[in-house]
Order: sequence, then structure tokens, then C-alpha cells
Amino acid sequence: MMNYGLWAGVSILLIVSFFKDRTKTLKALKMAGKQFLNLLSALITIVLFLGIIRALVDPMIIGRMIGPESGILGVISGLVVGSVIFIPGFVAFPMAAGFLEIGAGYPQVAGFIAALMGVGFVFIPLERKFFGLRLTILRNLLCFVAAIVFVLAVWGVGL
Repeated sequence: MMNYGLWAGVSILLIVSFFKDRTKTLKALKMAGKQFLNLLSALITIVLFLGIIRALVDPMIIGRMIGPESGILGVISGLVVGSVIFIPGFVAFPMAAGFLEIGAGYPQVAGFIAALMGVGFVFIPLERKFFGLRLTILRNLLCFVAAIVFVLAVWGVGL
């Protein structure tokens, strides 16, 4: 029901915008279309990636690596991999959902996502130029600790 309300609201605002300034509205729609195509290519990549993983990797292997039975080692794996790699959020969340569907554990995936979104070891050289080495390291460490706290919270809930 909420979706219909959002669609109706956006449609009304788009019509108002169109009558107020057609040129800007059409330009915005073209920009939105390009962004949609960029997002669509990323989503297709996700689907293909998850399909390949599902076809080639036995769910038992994923279960052993980051499944509920993997325990603390699976959490550490998720935290480390999430800290090192760079994947945009709109790619990472569907990937995490795919991992959960094939047997990954919630705390392990939570560690992966929390570290992925907060910690950015890949960007340390760039971030250092803007914030300095000390602040860059401090920010990454605090985000890593926050990811651990997040994992502990998910684990405590019993997911």
C-alpha cells in the first residue's frame, strides 16, 4: 500500500514539475534514465555473479566458510573480506541476501556488510590525502570496531 502512495506522490510531483519547467524536467528524466541504465547493468552483474556462485559452489562450502556453523572464524572472514574489498551498497545488499539464501549465517553476513560499508582499506591512500594518516586510520579502526559491535548485536538477537 505504501508503494502505491509513493508512486502516486512522485507522479504528481513529476506532473507539477513538467508544467512548471518542461526543459528541466525532461533533462532530469534523461539523467534518471541514464542512472537507471547504470544501475541495471550493476544489477545484471549481481544476478550473474550469484548465479555463477550458485552453479559452481556447493552450498555446503559456503555454509562451512560463512555459515552459522562457521562461528567466530566465519565472522572474522566476513569482517576481513568486507574491510578489504570495495563493492557499492546497491550491489552488496542483494549479494548478501543471496548468500543468506544459500546458507550463510546472519552474524557472518552482518560482519561482511558492516565492514564493507564502514571500513575502506582500499581507499586509505586517497582518504589520507584529504584527512591525513592519523584520522584515516582512526576512522577505519572505529568503523571496524562498530562492525564488530554490530555483529555481536546480531549474534545476541539470535539470528
